[in-house]
Amino acid sequence: MTTDSIPSLVRYWLGWTAFIVGGLLSLILFLGCVGWAYEHIEESRDRRLNHPPGRLVDLGDHRMHLYCIGKGSPPVVLDSGLGDTWLVWRKTQPQIASFTYVCSYDRAGLGWSDPSPQPRNSRVMAQELHALLHKAGVPGPYVLAGHSLGGFNVRMYTSLYPEDVLGVVLVDSAHPDFNNRFSKKFQQFAIDSDNKLVKIGHTIPFGIARLMGWCGANPPEFQSMARAVGCQVNPFRETHEESAHFHEDGEQVRATASLGDRPLVVVSRDPEQLWMTGLPTDVEKDFNQTSEAMQEELPRLSSDSSRVIAKGSGHYIQIDRPDVVVEAIRKVVDQCRAQTGRQRQVSLRMAQ
Repeated sequence: MTTDSIPSLVRYWLGWTAFIVGGLLSLILFLGCVGWAYEHIEESRDRRLNHPPGRLVDLGDHRMHLYCIGKGSPPVVLDSGLGDTWLVWRKTQPQIASFTYVCSYDRAGLGWSDPSPQPRNSRVMAQELHALLHKAGVPGPYVLAGHSLGGFNVRMYTSLYPEDVLGVVLVDSAHPDFNNRFSKKFQQFAIDSDNKLVKIGHTIPFGIARLMGWCGANPPEFQSMARAVGCQVNPFRETHEESAHFHEDGEQVRATASLGDRPLVVVSRDPEQLWMTGLPTDVEKDFNQTSEAMQEELPRLSSDSSRVIAKGSGHYIQIDRPDVVVEAIRKVVDQCRAQTGRQRQVSLRMAQ
């Protein structure tokens, strides 16, 4: 090989390399366009075939979805966990509606609700719920039931609007010390899970998350509805924002007062069950012990409290053991009705 042939050989291989790279980039661009078109078509189809079961209430800068059924008082308001929609109450809400009026809702940016321009912390979410209920004309005072992060929200709501709350049910509620007491291994696992969520969110516009079943897969019996509200960029962004503010939520709730003498039932998961799949055995053991200790502390929030452990249930007790959650809410509703009845009798005697 002569020295004169070297530049020609280099140009030859550079040409082929540029051709291959250009071809790969063109293929990626083509697949991206196909994925984007597929996602756009499927999203339009989902929205056409599925409609919010409740109503969209205009709060000025965004709308929120509120779903209410049943009759009676006091009304029960259900607040979901981190990144969850009204669908997590699908097994409990119809049963609660058999004895009182009950509402579930989608926090801003989740489910059928529009994103909110406000920070995603418990104080803001409690204020938005208050505005939603009053704008929708749902008369208080209420019995509030909060699952996981929703436990923070209902405690914050009670602190901000004490006249609006008669009783509380905490369903495997978060504890203000959640981020402080667990091992560094668990905290790292939670960070990794959140990062994974962000990465999945980036794939949604190209239909990858939908094709891989990373969104809209659960619950199976509501899969079409779950895809309509779950295979969107907003829910992943909202869930990440709620997670990012979780420590702030704990600090906000820690600063609130107790629940006083309001009826309170704490419903806890079975400590023998998994809280989250994928946790290493040693981390799961430490988590269960620490979580159980914190659940034991929650009844101290009220002078009129009780606690029940939902045997055989994981973190989503309202799905695994809806009967336990329904009975806890029924108990608080009955206590509130009895108290209201006694107060009414006292008022009548004083009037006479």
